[in-house]
Amino acid sequence: MTKKRIFILLGHSDPQSHCCNFADTYEAAAKAAGHEVQRLNIGDMKFDPILHHGYRERMDLEPDLLKVRELMQWCEHFVLFYPNWWGTMPALLKGMWDRMFLPGFAFKMRPDGMGWNRLLSGRTARVFITTGNSAFVDWFMFGNFTNVIKSSILEFAGISTRTTIFSKAEKASDAQMAKWLRKTEKLAKAGR
Repeated sequence: MTKKRIFILLGHSDPQSHCCNFADTYEAAAKAAGHEVQRLNIGDMKFDPILHHGYRERMDLEPDLLKVRELMQWCEHFVLFYPNWWGTMPALLKGMWDRMFLPGFAFKMRPDGMGWNRLLSGRTARVFITTGNSAFVDWFMFGNFTNVIKSSILEFAGISTRTTIFSKAEKASDAQMAKWLRKTEKLAKAGR
C-alpha cells in the first residue's frame, strides 16, 4: 500500500459529536498505517466566515484559513467530516469555503471565458456526512445534499471525491456505531 499525505478536517464544531469520534478514529488508523497525517478542527479555528462585500472586494485571509489552503495543497488525500444540517454543511464550514476557496488557489477562470482550470487536480477526497434522518428520505424529499461539497466545491477544483453517509446517526445503536467505526478505520488504513 502506498503511504499518503492526508489532511483531515473536522467540520463539526462540537468535540463531543459523532463526527469528532469518526475523525479521531480515521486519524488514529491512518497514522497507525503509516500515512502522514495533518488535522484541523473547525471549532478551534479563528476566522470571519462572512463575505462582507461578496467577492467584489477581497478580504485578507486569517492565519487559520491560510493553514487550510496550505494543507489542501500539501495533501494527496483530503478527508472531511460534517453533519447534514438543513440540507447542507454547517454555516461555519460553508463560510470557510466561501472565504478561502478563491480564484488562483482552487481554480482559475480561462481568459477566453470557456471554463476554468482546476488547480487542485490530482488529489482525492473522502467526505463523511452524518444525518439525523434516513439519507434516502433526505434525498427524496429535499434533493442531493452531497452535491454542494462534492460537485460545486471539491470536484470544481479538480479533487476526485467520494462520499460516505452515516444515516440516522443520532439514533444509531452501539452495534451500528461500531460497524461505522470499523468502516472508517478500514478506509483510513487504505488512505481512501
